[in-house]
Formats: sequence, structure tokens, C-alpha cells
Amino acid sequence: MKNSETILNAAIREEVIQWRRFLHQNPELSFEEENTSQFVFDTLQSIDGLVLERPTKTSVVARLIGTQPGKVLAMRADMDALPIQEENRCEYTSKKAGVMHACGHDAHTAMLLGAAKILSQWKDQLKGEIRFIFQHAEELHPGGAQEMVKAGVIDGVDQIIGIHLMSTIPIGQISVRTGPVTANSDRFDITIQGKGGHASQPEESIDPIAIASQVIGNLQHIVSRNVNPLEQLVITITQFHGGSAYNIIPDTVELAGTVRSFQPEVRQQATTLIDQIVKGVTAAHGASYQFDYRRGYSSVVNNPEVAKLMEETVVKTFGEEWLADLPPAMGGEDFSAFAEKVPACFVFVGAGNEEKGIIYPHHHPRFDIDEDALEHGVKLFVQAAINLST
Repeated sequence: MKNSETILNAAIREEVIQWRRFLHQNPELSFEEENTSQFVFDTLQSIDGLVLERPTKTSVVARLIGTQPGKVLAMRADMDALPIQEENRCEYTSKKAGVMHACGHDAHTAMLLGAAKILSQWKDQLKGEIRFIFQHAEELHPGGAQEMVKAGVIDGVDQIIGIHLMSTIPIGQISVRTGPVTANSDRFDITIQGKGGHASQPEESIDPIAIASQVIGNLQHIVSRNVNPLEQLVITITQFHGGSAYNIIPDTVELAGTVRSFQPEVRQQATTLIDQIVKGVTAAHGASYQFDYRRGYSSVVNNPEVAKLMEETVVKTFGEEWLADLPPAMGGEDFSAFAEKVPACFVFVGAGNEEKGIIYPHHHPRFDIDEDALEHGVKLFVQAAINLST
């Protein structure tokens, strides 16, 4: 069987770039990827040897079944965009106002299409099955991965891998880790009920703004004083709503924020302590509260055996110098829905390049990738399929 270097010719490289640019110009939000999924379906239909399925309204699965028995390897790409107005000015700028591929999902989709096209040429030499999963709605909880798991797309799968291009990692570096690689990403809302009144007579009121300020300060004690400093935890207040006039103390204040963690026990500890602090501070000042904590995506945890195989794949494909020892990301990823069911590995591939001005982080209106990284992603998918399915 040929390797990814000999089969990834100039024509396929250019095709992957054009697929990525088309998708970038035509982004669709989570659970709305009708045209995107149809484009993926039509492209896959033009490739010989694939069995296609539409497990949900806006997702696609392609199966490449080898002529010999073997393992079932699934490979996943996400397809949705974000509600962001693009500020880049280039030939492939988003055509849709207020919607942008600001996280690289257009690239992930194009890379997996490229891998499917290459691997389909080797069907007669493949063992087992390669399952290509084109997933909708990674960006919006409860997420498309959970829906696809319920639809049975990973039934019978032995291993699953995902690749995420990162503009924050220089091109030419690839991060493969064992254990947690993304964080539990939860959110919460707090409503503090005080007693409104005139700003000139605060003694007649129960000021929810003052109470909320104390709550915010005390929440940071969870990280600094309640959790083992060797554990990673982030508690961030991102919204503070209260009041509508200069001379009126409002009745209520609303806070919202996020909690990021890796370990299940730290996740639960944070939930309990937030409630205790809000309860104690509000009670001390005669106020009441409502606390709504919603668990989001769980941490993606890489399986040691699959991670080792992927690390060997990186070395074999690119060289040991490409391996980067990077810490886990505090962002969330619904790939965890797959990783909780099947041995998995989620890999970060560098796509940043200061010389080309590709320096902006994900979810930024000027986010972009070095398109040379597309070739790296395709090669990694293809070589992983060869290594992991044999």
C-alpha cells in the first residue's frame, strides 16, 4: 500500500484547498448546516466505493469497507460555523453576514473529504472499515456528537480519532497527549433578589449590586483556597446585568459565567461551592437567590493506546521533531461524546504562521489558518487509517 506522501498529489491538494474555501465562503450555524451537509454528501457521492448515510438532518457518514476483515476506525470532522462577522478581506471571505468559520471547521471537513478520496483508492487493500463522520453542531450545546451517538454512528467502532487545526500552534507542530486534552465546559446563571429603592437611601434597600460584587470576589476563593493547586480550575463571570437608572437601586441582579475543569470530582466540587458561597453571601445581607448550573461538554480524554498509535503515526509521517508537548486546552469540545463510548484520540495540528499574519485565535473575526496545514491534516488522517486499521 502506498503512503500518504505518494498519493497526496498536487491535484488533490488543490481540491482540498478549494473545498475549504467554498465552505468558508458559505458558512452555516449549528443545526442549520443543510447546504453544507448536502455539499459533503454530493462530494462523497462522486467518490467510488463509499456507502453513504444521513444519520441526522444535517450530518453525513461515509463507510469504506475493506475486502479483508479488521478493525473499524472512525474519523470525525465538524462542519458548523459561528455567529461572528468576518473581518478578513480575502478571496474566500464569508458571503453570509454575521456568520463565519472562525474555528477551522471548514478546514476539518475539507481534510476529511480529502482523506476519503485518497483511501477509497485503496479499498481493495484495506482491512476492516473506515467510517468518515461529518458532524453538525459542535459549537452549540447539547451538540451534534451526542445526537450522532444516539443515532448509532459509532456502533461497532473500535477506535475514533479527531483532528483540530489550531492557529495558536505554529505550523509544523502536532500535539498528541494521553488523558484529558480539553476541559469540562459548564455554565451557570445566578439571580440575586434584593429590595430596590432610592439611591440616596441605601439603608432602606437590600442592594443586589453590592451583594453581587461580593459574590464575584468570593467565587475566586474556590480556585485559590478550596481546590488543590495542582488541579486546574477556571471560574469566570462573563455577564453582570442590573439596574437601569442613576438614582435607583434595582430589585435584582443577574450574573452568568462558565466553569472549566478536567477532573470529575473538581467539577462537582466547584458546583457545590458556588452554590454555598452565593447562599451564604445573600443570606448574610437578607437577600435571596436562584442558581442554575448546566453541565456542558465533558472533557475529551485520550485513550493511552490510541494516543500512542497516533504519536507513532506523527513520527512516521512527519518526523519526531513535529511532536509538540503542549498542555491540555481549557476549551470545550463535544468530541467527548464519542470518546466516552469508544477508545479515542483528539489531536491538535498547528496552523498558525506569524510570517503570513495568521496570528488570531479561534472565535476571533480575523481568524484564519495557514492552508499548508490542510495537507498535514489529510496526511495524518490517511496514515492513521493505515496504521490503526491494520
